[in-house]
Amino acid sequence: MSIVRLVKVAAIYFAVVFGVGFLLGPIRVLWLEPRLGVRAAELIEAPFMLVAIILAGRWVGRRLCPSHGPSFRLSVGLLAAGLVLAADVGVGVGLRDMSVTEVFTQRDPVSGPVYYALVALTAVSPWLFGRQLAI
Repeated sequence: MSIVRLVKVAAIYFAVVFGVGFLLGPIRVLWLEPRLGVRAAELIEAPFMLVAIILAGRWVGRRLCPSHGPSFRLSVGLLAAGLVLAADVGVGVGLRDMSVTEVFTQRDPVSGPVYYALVALTAVSPWLFGRQLAI
């Protein structure tokens, strides 16, 4: 397994997933949250992120890892999920003036677990959905 290739593919996968979240974030924060509240806004955003994660994981697994095995695809997802969490910490600490602990503990009791489930799906999506299908 090439570490350089792993990091490059994971960074691309992270960029796609984070990019979708970056595009949806202002809609959620500026438009949905004032009207519906944080919980409802985050739960409305979640299905869009679910689709993005599955499609990105499938694309990365099939297009960027076609000659690599399942352990490589899983490593890509785990590294990308770690980058998602690191970006979340960066935004929370840098832009929202939160501590690192608050970034992880100050989530809504309903939409917070949904967020963490999506991060977990990010970790396994290239492995789970990126397999080449036998014809």
